[in-house]
Amino acid sequence: MIPPGNGIMHQINLEKMSPVIQVRDGVAFPDTCVGTDSHTPHVDALGVIAIGVGGLEAESVMLGRASWMRLPDIIGVELTGQLQPGITATDMVLALTQFLRQQKVVGAWLEFHGKGAAKLTLGDRATISNMAPEYGATAAMFYIDQQTIDYLKLTGREDQQVQLVEEYARRTGLWADSLKTAEYERTLSFDLSSVMRNMAGPSNPHARLATRDLAAKGIAAPWAETPGQMPDGAVIIAAITSCTNTSNPRNVIAAGLLARNANRLGLTRKPWVKTSLAPGSKTVKLYLEEGGLLPELEQLGFGVVAFACTTCNGMSGALDPAIQQEIIDRDLYATAVLSGNRNFDGRIHPYAKQAFLASPPLVVAYAIAGTIRFDIEKDVLGHGPDGAEIRLKDIWPSDEEIDALVKSSVKPEQFRQVYIPMFAVQEDTGPKVTPLYDWRPQSTYIRRPPYWEGALAGARPLKGMRPLAVLPDNITTDHLSPSNAIMLDSAAGEYLAKMGLPEEDFNSYATHRGDHLTAQRATFANPKLFNEMVKENGQVKQGSLARVEPDGQVMRMWEAIETYMERKQPLIIIAGADYGQGSSRDWAAKGVRLAGVEAIAAEGFERIHRTNLVGMGVLPLEFVPGTNRHTLAIDGSETYDVVGARTPRATLTLVIHRANGERLEVPVTCRLDTAEEVSIYEAGGVLQRFAQDFLEQAPAA
Repeated sequence: MIPPGNGIMHQINLEKMSPVIQVRDGVAFPDTCVGTDSHTPHVDALGVIAIGVGGLEAESVMLGRASWMRLPDIIGVELTGQLQPGITATDMVLALTQFLRQQKVVGAWLEFHGKGAAKLTLGDRATISNMAPEYGATAAMFYIDQQTIDYLKLTGREDQQVQLVEEYARRTGLWADSLKTAEYERTLSFDLSSVMRNMAGPSNPHARLATRDLAAKGIAAPWAETPGQMPDGAVIIAAITSCTNTSNPRNVIAAGLLARNANRLGLTRKPWVKTSLAPGSKTVKLYLEEGGLLPELEQLGFGVVAFACTTCNGMSGALDPAIQQEIIDRDLYATAVLSGNRNFDGRIHPYAKQAFLASPPLVVAYAIAGTIRFDIEKDVLGHGPDGAEIRLKDIWPSDEEIDALVKSSVKPEQFRQVYIPMFAVQEDTGPKVTPLYDWRPQSTYIRRPPYWEGALAGARPLKGMRPLAVLPDNITTDHLSPSNAIMLDSAAGEYLAKMGLPEEDFNSYATHRGDHLTAQRATFANPKLFNEMVKENGQVKQGSLARVEPDGQVMRMWEAIETYMERKQPLIIIAGADYGQGSSRDWAAKGVRLAGVEAIAAEGFERIHRTNLVGMGVLPLEFVPGTNRHTLAIDGSETYDVVGARTPRATLTLVIHRANGERLEVPVTCRLDTAEEVSIYEAGGVLQRFAQDFLEQAPAA
């Protein structure tokens, strides 16, 4: 529906697509959204129930089956107090993400309420709702109140629609006042006044870092500066990016005001910092121009590069060749600072060893500082025309100035200017094309997949499985199937080179996921992987590595997968807690299934990835509390069987056969959560389930 280049779907949904209250055939009812992206809950801020699902679950629906879910745990989150001056919505959401991860809300639906929630603007609420997958929740709901109405007016919704939303919410009990007596089986409380200026890093969104503590934690450690060289901890990428923050006018305008103040004092970005501004919608550019701030951002290198997902999703683009070579030659600890929602190891750029999440104004400040080895609260950013030292506090805009510019620069007509033509119905007058795709055998972007063939179409005996990997906690879909740039020395890079592609055209893993031969080679290709089966001097060795058993030979992960495929060896993955965090990337499930993985036993699963595993016919098994790879002394030399009837959340037996002949029976929970998931799994996956349905419904020959 929406032509490319217009923005990020979540921000467009927030600013235009969601009416909050739908009307069909004279009947009004609440809007809902099920989207194939984990950040679909962005519009929960509007009081709209919106949840993200995996691509495979969505595929099942597109092929005619229902999407089923268990009744969720609904947790009330009371927000008290209010943000202190100078604290942004980004600071708030990073603190909340850490807090909610600690409170273990994975899979729950959260309802934010309280006096603190009432004072938050819709933009601030959207920042919280957007990051639901980062704290593991399925939904992050806010009620409908005057803030909602004000936002609908601000974004140019029709007067009649705005009136409908308010009247419907008041009459049906969805207005904030009607929900004050809501009771929850579990309630959490979070004091907004406790939030300080925050970042998150160096590799997880819930790893909060208070900026005042950077020196104490060793992040802002001093270094010996050498003229003509990049510093230790060099910030090679500073990006204002992601719908998380660019859908919040206060955050973007704060960045523009900080840039203006820096320019007036003669501060400049460091020459090794690649800077970019990638708003989630075209309205951002319009209100930055209206407020006179776009030229200020451009002067520091933050010109608009796209209206799309960019750096946050690993689409950072190439570095200056000289800078890249210096990083390689000196083995430099280089970093990225971005206003995105994810900073997993290896995600942002292959040469950024770690990445930090920060508010848009902090991103600008770090572009000026040039290194993460910088106490952003205390160190000197530069000197003014009079020689006076300039620190962050000297260029940080006041809340009053930010709010005044939001009020004067963000206008309903800007949203109408962008969205009315975008959603205008255009008649398709082009030539008719066949619905059958003409597969091109040499394509590295779209290739006919093998899901109907061989082992994928057959039974999974769940016997004699060997571990492909034994993994720690917090394994993300980026570990399982990275989305960032493809390097020449990777398995995928070597394959693309053999296909005749020059290195500059390799693009990213995400863009090649329509070609299974490229995407397969991305399985566990993250250079930051820690496979506990691979050790050196008693320490787990970092890298895309595996130990093939029973040989005991260590090799690159892809070569290990090929070896097991040739042997027709069924595989299992053993993992820790929170397995499958991050993007709802179906290739994180497709890759392991194509490798021959039949089951994954973990301490816990992120919801969307678990459903993707089921959609590929991979059995998710959950250890009972108190049992894990450590208590079971798993080292990867074992073989495994799974015994028992696979029914929703049944207790099955994981039989471990040790190399010394010992046999151990371990109870595990079958994480096929519904009868529908059992049906899909037993068929072999979504496509196999569809094929069976199709053949059953087809008339007899």
